[in-house]
Amino acid sequence: MTTTPTNPAFDVAHLGHVEVYTDKFEESLDFFTRVYGLKLSAQDETSAYLRAWEDYEFHSLKLTKHHTTGVGHIGYRCASPEALERRIAVIEASDYKALGWVEGDLGHGPAYRVEDPFGHVFELYYDTNRPVLAPEDRPALKNMASKFHAQGVCPRRIDHLNLLAEDVGEFRRFMETVLGSRVTEYIQLDNGRIGGCWFTINNKTYDLACTEEHGGGEGRLHHVTYATDQREDILRAADIFLENGVHIETGPHKHAIQGTFFLYVWEPAGNRVELANAGARLILAPDWEPVCWTEADRKKGQAWGLKTIETFHTHGTPPVGD
Repeated sequence: MTTTPTNPAFDVAHLGHVEVYTDKFEESLDFFTRVYGLKLSAQDETSAYLRAWEDYEFHSLKLTKHHTTGVGHIGYRCASPEALERRIAVIEASDYKALGWVEGDLGHGPAYRVEDPFGHVFELYYDTNRPVLAPEDRPALKNMASKFHAQGVCPRRIDHLNLLAEDVGEFRRFMETVLGSRVTEYIQLDNGRIGGCWFTINNKTYDLACTEEHGGGEGRLHHVTYATDQREDILRAADIFLENGVHIETGPHKHAIQGTFFLYVWEPAGNRVELANAGARLILAPDWEPVCWTEADRKKGQAWGLKTIETFHTHGTPPVGD
């Protein structure tokens, strides 16, 4: 049987980093390093550059001082300089708002920026920097990004982020056009709208999700997520969060969509942060058929665990009005 490939051109290699704004910089930095367990690659006057122990790039989270919270930009690394040029050509031929080149930062070289229809800024780059490891951070195995450490929760790598948009169908067009993403799963509402969409640009099940904005905001962040090796890491994390006075919003439970075992918390400034364990799920089929979840499916709730609480559908950053 011959089927049509749904895999993208793979011009974009992976999600590189997310810039998160905080109006409580010191408190947020303490959370992400001491409690959440990310490593500090560097810090300048406005930002801290953080990574998980198996993130190979200089940073996967750029924590930036700001007057409010939310997402500054989302960075994706392209597969080659030529792939970057192909993506730029697609962007400039599209009807999306091209913001052009920026110099980059401590983590990578020049990047090309584009804005989605809802105010989120994306950047694409190829030239990247690796962290300079101190002797005490060098791993025993040369194929590891850095030494495992047991500081705080200690997730393995960045996994994905979830953005909010007024029209998820239009956001889907943006992702498919600009990044060459494919959809792995989505929610089809009874009113004809798409309630949520999960995207990948490689063989991960997803690296970005977009769900419908219910709070009237624009360009908002729902959450950023790091991955753990196993479910037990998330149970341990719950105790660590409890001992450190971190607001545990919901979980641990298991999502029906994507099948991840999860825990959501709010860092001190109010940005939602997730820990997730996806197990060994990968999308290897070149003709993967996106999984459709109906509104009736979603009303059944999570795969198992407690019912999703109301703030999960209404809370995003920055708060509406900021």
